[in-house]
Amino acid sequence: MGDELWLFNSYIPEYGAANRFNHEVRRPRRLLLRRREIERLRGALQRKGMTLVPLALYFSPRGWAKVELGLARGKTLYDKRAATRDRDWQRERERLLRSERRAG
Repeated sequence: MGDELWLFNSYIPEYGAANRFNHEVRRPRRLLLRRREIERLRGALQRKGMTLVPLALYFSPRGWAKVELGLARGKTLYDKRAATRDRDWQRERERLLRSERRAG
């Protein structure tokens, strides 16, 4: 949003001992990045098929929530077809092995 980077729909559970001073569990959270990092990510996202994905969430000793981000490229149509073919073959192979075990 604008010149800032936000994390949406991430689940950070409430702290049980904080009673009424807790936060909303799924609120949008602003990520703190330097301008150069934001511009580098924006340039990568404008390329074809790139997506920014949160990989890990952890807390620093100071109590800050840190998010590890990754850039991912979506599969091409050829890759999707190959993955479907491999998945179907594995499923068929498992069926054949199960039927052999029952017969044998």
